Parts: sequence; structure tokens; C-alpha cells
Amino acid sequence: MTPLDRLRLRLTLSYAGVLTLIVVLLGGGTFAAIRHQMSRQLDASLKAATAAVMQATLIREVERLRAPAGVADAVAELRIPDRSLYLFDSVGQAIVPAHADGWIANAARQAAHHGSADVDRDAPGEPEFRLHAERFSGGTGITYVAASVADRMELEEKYGSLIVTFVAAALAALLLVAGGGYVLIRQSTAPVERSMEQMRRFMADASHELRTPVTLLRTRTEVALAQPRDPGGDAAAFHAIAREADRLGGIVGDLLLLARADAGERRVVRGSLYLDDVASQAVAAVRTLAERKGVTLEVGSFEEAQILGDAELVERLLLIVLDNAIKYTPQGGSVRLDVTGRDGKRSVIVTDSGVGIPAEELPRIFERFYRGDSARSHAEGSGLGLPIARWIADLHNARISVASDAGGTRVQIDFPPGVVSIL
Repeated sequence: MTPLDRLRLRLTLSYAGVLTLIVVLLGGGTFAAIRHQMSRQLDASLKAATAAVMQATLIREVERLRAPAGVADAVAELRIPDRSLYLFDSVGQAIVPAHADGWIANAARQAAHHGSADVDRDAPGEPEFRLHAERFSGGTGITYVAASVADRMELEEKYGSLIVTFVAAALAALLLVAGGGYVLIRQSTAPVERSMEQMRRFMADASHELRTPVTLLRTRTEVALAQPRDPGGDAAAFHAIAREADRLGGIVGDLLLLARADAGERRVVRGSLYLDDVASQAVAAVRTLAERKGVTLEVGSFEEAQILGDAELVERLLLIVLDNAIKYTPQGGSVRLDVTGRDGKRSVIVTDSGVGIPAEELPRIFERFYRGDSARSHAEGSGLGLPIARWIADLHNARISVASDAGGTRVQIDFPPGVVSIL
């Protein structure tokens, strides 16, 4: 398991753990509230049943004008589902039914003394009951105690089924959240993974590119030191060392520029400039290289094209494109540059008659240090030019596109007109 995979697993477990804690706390609070509400509903139903006993007693007293016998019949005729009904006299003696359990009789005597009583019976290994009892006076002045009893299993069954349902839903939610969280974490860490992979590849490629000139410098120096001093030989060795040092310095400079670009430390000087003027300076800078290579450098359309940007960076962008075009164009070939300002775009187009870029390599040409087989076999380079060109183009909100075939390559850079946001 890679470090990033372990990080994803830890994040997923942490996410699931926090959610579990939230669900437990929320569920515990919800169950406590529900249990309290259900207990209140049970008490309310017991009070209603007790009130029914009291009402039946009062009505029968009015009808019979004789208390005990008539009242007993009235209470015995009451039927309330899942409720046991009792009627006691003022000293806690059972009237209906004729016999009551001791704890019920005790609760009746308590109600006769205090006016009302609410009692729970929780005996180990026996059913749990809830009782409500009230003292009242009949129409003839006789004092009674009415009581109703309910099995608390009614409450526990409802509560238990609710717990089972909630737990099942919570487990399903946790599984879904854990799976979804892992997917989201994987997606959110994908850029990190890509950055790490790019960094690893960047470091490996940078080491490879730097190792070659450093090795050549060391080798040429050792060879020169091992030979007898000779002005001609020493001069050739020094020239070779200078070339490798220049190459090494160029690579280091490009690496430093890209590092500053990645960190956002490269200062950008924004101003109004004309692409045709910048292109003219770039052409003048590479003309000697083209002549030395035997490549014809042509200037085609040269229209006035005003943009807003960093003149130094825009010139470097054009130099990179022109330099590549000349490098990969064989002797006798040609490179053409056009500047246009049409259709709401300001464009620089560089066309060459070089070796071209294979179609399978085109998607990767802007990757750092990437150099295809054809590029390696035709010219030297570090593979950092086009990545720098892409960075400069993105900095100016410009679009750089490349089309290539066996007959050559065409690079077009389209700058937007008007104000360009430079970060």
C-alpha cells in the first residue's frame, strides 16, 4: 500500500468515525426524546383510563343512588384495550375486581392519602407495569380511588422496534457514507497524486538531464588534465567545456524559471505591446542560428497586433517556438513566421518544413523533459522549452496549438485582444 493509499484510508476512517460519533450522539438524544414522549403518552392514556373509571362510577351513583353494588357493576362493564381497571374504597380495599395485587393495593392507599400516585413495578424476571391512581368523591360523598395499569412492554416493544430500524438505517448510511467518502477522498487526492507523480518524474528527468552535461564536463576536464599542456589542445578542451557549461547553465536556468512559475514567484510586468514588434526582435535574434544551420527564415504577414502582456516573456515564447522550428528543420529547409490581427484574435504562426512530430507524440510535447524519439535523434535539447512556452501562453490567456505531419510542423499562438488578466 502506497503512502497516498494509507492517507486515503486514514481519511476515510476518520470521516466514518466522526460521522459515527455524530450519529451516536444524535441517535442517543433522539431516542431519549422519543422515549420521554412515549412515556408521557403512556401516562396520558393511563390518566384517561382512570378518568373513565371515575366517570362510570359517578354516572352509576346517580342512576342507582346506592354506591357499592351499582358502582361495581359499572366499573366491571368498562373495557379499555390493554388497560387493567381498578376501583378501591377510601382505605385501599378493592371493590372491582374483588382482589388486587399487593403493590396495586399499596398504590391505591398511597393515592387515597396523597390524592394521586404514579408507580412503576420493576421486579427482576417479571413483567414491568406502570400504574396511575387518583382519589375522588362520588355524588353521595363516598371517597373512592380509581386506578389503571398498563404493561410497559407495550412501550418497550415500540421503542425496541424503533431502535432496530434506526440502527439498520444508520449502518446502511455509514456504509454508503464510507464508500462515498472514499470515492470523494480519492477524487480530491487525485490532483495530489498527479502532482506527486509529476514531481517524481520531474526529479528523475532533471537528474538524467543534468547528469549528462556534468559527466561530460568531468570527463573532458579529466582528459585535458591527463594530457601534456598544448595551447591548441587546451583551447579545444576549454571550448568543449564552455559549451557543456552553457548547456548546463541553460538547463538550470529553465528549471529555476519553472520552479518560480510553479511557486508564483515570477514577477510579471504587464503593459501594452505589439506582437509584430516583438516578433521582429525574435526573428532578428534567431536569424544567425538559421543561417548557420542553412535554414531559410521567412517573414510573411506582418500585421499590427496590439496585446497586453509581458514583453520579455512574449519574446521568450516566440524564441522558443522559432528555435525549435530551426533545430528540427534540416539544411535547405525553411521556417516562416506570420503575425495577424483578424477575427478578434492576435496570432503568431510559425511554420517549418522540418521532420514533423509523430501523431502519438503530440499530446505529450508540453510535458517537462519529454522528448520523442524523433526529437532526440535530430537535435539536442532538455525538453523544457515547450513547457515554458505553454506556461507563458497560459499566463497571457493565450492558446497555443500544434499541428504536424511528415511535411513539417505548424505552431499557432492566439492572444486575446484587449485587456488580458496577468496573474
